[in-house]
Parts: sequence; C-alpha cells; structure tokens
Amino acid sequence: MALPIEDYAIIADTHTSALVGRNGSIDWLCVPRFDSGAIFAALLGEPENGHWTIAPAGECGVTRRYRDDTLVLETEFETDGGVVRLIDFMPPRTESPSVVRIVEGVRGEVAMSMLLRLRFDYGHVVPWVYRERDHLVAVAGPDAAWLHTPVPTHGENLATKADFTVRAGDRIPFTLTWRPSHLPMPEPVDPVHQLGVTEGYWRGWVSACTYEGEWRDAVVRSLLTLKALTYAPTGGIVAAATTSLPEKLGGVRNWDYRFCWLRDATITLQSLLYSGFQSEATAWRKWLLRAIAGNPAELQIMYGVAGERRLDEYQATWLTGYDGNPVRIGNAAAEQFQLDVYGEVMDALHQGRRAGLKADDPAWGLQVKLMEFVEEHWRDPDEGIWEVRGGPRQFVHSKLMAWVAADRAVKAVEEFDLDGPADRWTRLREEIRADILEKGYDTRRKTFTQFYGSDELDAALLMVPLVGFLPADDERVAGTVAAIEENLLVDGFVQRYTQHPESDVDGLPPGEGAFLACTFWLADNYALMGRHDEARETFARLLALRNDVGLLSEEYDTEAGRLVGNFPQAFSHVPLIDTARTLTSATAPTEARVKEGLR
Repeated sequence: MALPIEDYAIIADTHTSALVGRNGSIDWLCVPRFDSGAIFAALLGEPENGHWTIAPAGECGVTRRYRDDTLVLETEFETDGGVVRLIDFMPPRTESPSVVRIVEGVRGEVAMSMLLRLRFDYGHVVPWVYRERDHLVAVAGPDAAWLHTPVPTHGENLATKADFTVRAGDRIPFTLTWRPSHLPMPEPVDPVHQLGVTEGYWRGWVSACTYEGEWRDAVVRSLLTLKALTYAPTGGIVAAATTSLPEKLGGVRNWDYRFCWLRDATITLQSLLYSGFQSEATAWRKWLLRAIAGNPAELQIMYGVAGERRLDEYQATWLTGYDGNPVRIGNAAAEQFQLDVYGEVMDALHQGRRAGLKADDPAWGLQVKLMEFVEEHWRDPDEGIWEVRGGPRQFVHSKLMAWVAADRAVKAVEEFDLDGPADRWTRLREEIRADILEKGYDTRRKTFTQFYGSDELDAALLMVPLVGFLPADDERVAGTVAAIEENLLVDGFVQRYTQHPESDVDGLPPGEGAFLACTFWLADNYALMGRHDEARETFARLLALRNDVGLLSEEYDTEAGRLVGNFPQAFSHVPLIDTARTLTSATAPTEARVKEGLR
C-alpha cells in the first residue's frame, strides 16, 4: 500500500508534477500534463501499477527537506555503513518532461537499490522495454520513456533493476524522460547542469515575493506549491496534483482534483497579487477569461488546464485505490449548476481591475452577460459550494455569492465608469440581501443555515463577513461563528457542514476529515472580530498540520491524526497565505475583500 499522504513531497516543472515518498519512491507522475495518464500510479494501487524507487538496500533512517526556496528535494538516508543523499527535481519544462534523480555519497559506503516499474495509462499498460545504445527505452501505444544512467541495469519481473554502491564523494545520476512514442529520442539531459538551472529558476521566481511578514517560510512554501500546481502554457492552476486521495479513509469521497476551479479565482488572484507575482496573476486572469468565454448559461464550475469543458468521469477499476477507495478519472461535478461561481468570477475580475490588471479587454462585456444570467437565475436551487450529489437546494452561500456578483457589478460601474445598469443591479443587490436575511437566517438559533428552511449548519457561511455582506461585529455573524464553534469544530478544526445518517444533502455516507480552508476562514473571522489570540492559536494549529516539507492536503482526519484528501491542495495553501497576511498586514486580501463589499 502507498505511504501516508503526509509522507509525500512534490516536485514539478510548471506543466505537471510528481509525488516522492520518504522511502525514495516516486508513486505518482502524470505526463505530459497534470490531467494526463499516470506513468507511476502506485499511489492509487499496488507497486505493480508503477513506481520508481531509489533507496538503500537495507534499513535506514530518513530526513528530508527542500533546498532553500526551491522545489529541489533532498532526502538523506542514514545507514550503519554511511549516509547518502537523494536529490529529486524536474527541470523547468522545455521540450519534454524529465525527472532527474542524483544519488550523492555523504559519508561512508552504502549499498543502494533502484527499481523502475513503468506502467502507462494509470498503471494499466505494461510497456515493451529494450536497450538502445547507452539508454533504456520503454514504449507502449502513444507513450515512450527513456532512462539514462551510468549504472548497469537489468530486467526482472517486468521491471528494471540496478544494484550499486555509493561512497563518500560519489555522484550518480538517473534521468527519466517522457515523449510521445512517434517522436525521436529527446536530447539527453545533463543532470548536474539541470540541477543548477532548476535551483536558479525557483530562487529567481521566489525573489519577486514581496511578503515580509510573520510566518514567511510557510507563506513562501505555499506560494511555491501554488506555482508547482500552475500549468505555465495557459496560466491555469489545478486544485491539486492528484485524484482520488480520500476525504475519508476507506470511504467513497474521492474526486479528481487535477482541474481548475472557478471558485478559487478570487483568493488565488489576491494571493498572487498581494505577494508580488503580478505576471502569474495576469496569466490566471487571462486563463479565466478564456475558460468562461461563451454563453453564460454554460458556465462551468471547473475546466481543464487549457480551458477544456469535457471532464467526463469514470472509475479506474483496475486500481485498488488508496486505502481501498474508488479511483475516479475526470469529474462529473463539472456538469453541476453552482450559482456561487458567478460571484467568484465577478469578484475576481473586479479585484484584478482594482489592482491595476489590464482592463482594456472584453472582460466587462462578458461580466455584463454574466450579470444578466444572475438576474434571471439567482432564485434557482443549485448544488452549492461543496458540489453535493444529493440534489439541488437553496444554499445560503450560493445566494451570498449572487449578492457578491451584484455588489461588484455596481462597484465596477461606480469606480471605473463602465457602462452598465447600476440602478437595476443595486435593486438586485438589495433584493438578494433581503432574501438571505429573511430565509437564510435562523432567528431562534441566531445563525445562518446551510439552505433555506434547514436546521443544518455550513462552514461556508464564515464567508459572510469575509466578502463584506455583514461586518464582523454584527450579531448575526457572531451567532453564526458561535454555532459553528459548537457544532462543527472538532479538536480545533472546522468540518464543512453538519453530517449525520439522516441527512441526504450530499448524497453520500456521512463522515470526512475537518476541512482546512474552513478552519483558515474561522481564523480570519476571529481576526476581523478582534479575537486576535484565538485567530493566532487557530493559525498555529493549522501550521502544525503541515508535513515535514511544509505541505498540506485538503482535510485532516482528527481521529487518525492524518492528512486526508488530494495533495498538495491549492485550496489549503492559498488561504494559508491570505490568513498570514490578515494577521500581520493592513493590506491583507481578506481586509481588501471585506472593505470592497461594505463600502
């Protein structure tokens, strides 16, 4: 079985990424893009589904780290005979994706073992492997891979093996390069040269960071993770590097997150802008505009990294799954109607315009069309922020974001002298506001509820003050926070919504981990309410969940004490950046978004 999720680290080349375990095994790699078929899929199956392990032949202790502010991973193995260092990285993409692994002798002498088991198409296809001059070639269908190393290798049980010894001062490279099988062999990669290039690339990128507040190491690592999840050719940012890592161990809450969610648009844009990465923010905004272009009625909640709309979902039944969970490729939630994304898009484009991003493009014309759709459909039930599969409801968070859409549309006309029916949108904004306060607020329990007429709670309502709908000192905000503390807070971490056997809201069996983004939102609420000690305590608890190289997944299993959900998760690292700023800076993204709504 695969390692615990927190035992993995990410390396990336701005087109795709790989997960490297503490045991020296690469158990997940999709090429040439994040959403392509995996050539190593042991993460979601068995070793036979593909992995690449380089490690001492015997027992050893393990420590690891990233080299400073880079995505160059160093894993040190200490044995009775000595110490070796395994350096893993992916050179910034030029022509073909490559993984470079360099074994360095640090002290003494260590017997090492290398096992490469290539399996194309998510562990389903065994390639034909042969030797061509000084390299090994693996081919099957559209896929081909080349292994370059000075170490002698041999075939064994449909895998490639090598046994070698490393002494202090030795440096032994391994390079694996993928390319479509109909193309000629790619130019060999110089491992040592590419190590310097890769380090320089990441350090150069980080040098643009303007964040100088508290928790800078955590913020920079989160920004690097966000960059690692970026598809450079289009500017799209995937939600996570993986599919089907479970939100509940042994359950069925497993989804493919290798796509780009519109819901992440505003907070991602602000995190990049407020941290000094304007070019990445501009690229993300351009991706957003291309993806949503067309009929507003056909707006999707997510798209492929190049804006693809067909994300058909199926189960990879040949994979046993992580902890026995089903493995899903594609995501059927792309076909859902989720009203809140209209608000997120309107907010993201407005925040970008306020930050000085290019405004002389067709964005405003598209926004006017989006508002026409919101005007006609804001009363419709939808599947909501959590993409429930139990049928549409009148979710309060969805109505809240419809209010955000109207509010930002009015502000855009007022601030930028854009052409639009501001009076009509102002009336719409007030109509939505009144509807929420009448139907979405429980006066008896003094809390906003998950959907109209329900008794259920939803942590998404922590967004009420964060988007500027009500000030943080409003008694309705205080009551909602208190209700969430009483009912959704488990060991200091927030669950997304009420789950019990009688509920059919999400159409799934109850039970999952605490949702990290919601817990960051709680810290933001505390900060805005003046509860600064509790805000910092909550943030400290969240930081403590990061693994040894600073990465977070989507959720945390409070009973098992383990990270769960897809990994690493942008929707955890982005709010980490924002909350750090909220707690240390007067120009925090949270503060800016709040003031935007309340003005």
